Amino acid sequence: MTQQPRPGRRKTTTYVAMGLVAAGALTATAYAAQWFEGVWNGRPYPVAAPASTAQRLDARTQAVYDALALPHGALDENWAGGGMDATGYSCHPVGLRHFFDNLSDTPPSEPHVVDVHDNWAVKGVALAEAVTAVERARVALTHQGWKVTEYEHTSSRLVLRLTAPDSSDAVGIEAYPEDRLQVFTTAECARYPEGTPLDSAGDPQLAAPQAPSTLRH
Repeated sequence: MTQQPRPGRRKTTTYVAMGLVAAGALTATAYAAQWFEGVWNGRPYPVAAPASTAQRLDARTQAVYDALALPHGALDENWAGGGMDATGYSCHPVGLRHFFDNLSDTPPSEPHVVDVHDNWAVKGVALAEAVTAVERARVALTHQGWKVTEYEHTSSRLVLRLTAPDSSDAVGIEAYPEDRLQVFTTAECARYPEGTPLDSAGDPQLAAPQAPSTLRH
């Protein structure tokens, strides 16, 4: 004769199952709430000292200049917009809660967050020489672990863009009329620490760039 389970045991099993379902539902709800909070507020900007970032980017452009191996040329002292800067114009609030703000024609900048960028140009580099130098730099830098993100050589445009090894630092080389070759670099937006020295415009203070050192000294 088959022994039937006792009613009390069936009730206990049912309560345990219901408890497990309820616990699973609570866990799923907590994870969902945490996920939504992350989407709503967005991933926080990393924290980085702009002065240190500027030194790193300066070294990046020096590496590019060394890879170009230009036999001659001079720093274009009148290059428009040249120099090292840390500004927050392109660093906007993150997260879904700022979605509509960032759709405006003039989206707001996130306070105390900047991207550091640098650019300079070498003059006296004819286009034919620039083509050879840029290809030389592409080969040399990729062998060192740099990754090419854009390489265009047409009758009207010569540009090479790369990211540095194990980094999001972007560096580029572009030829311009009047035998000028620009080198530019930028780092991602980052929040600067409290107490960072600021200039009269309210932007972080940076040391003057040294690269390319052979043309500045």
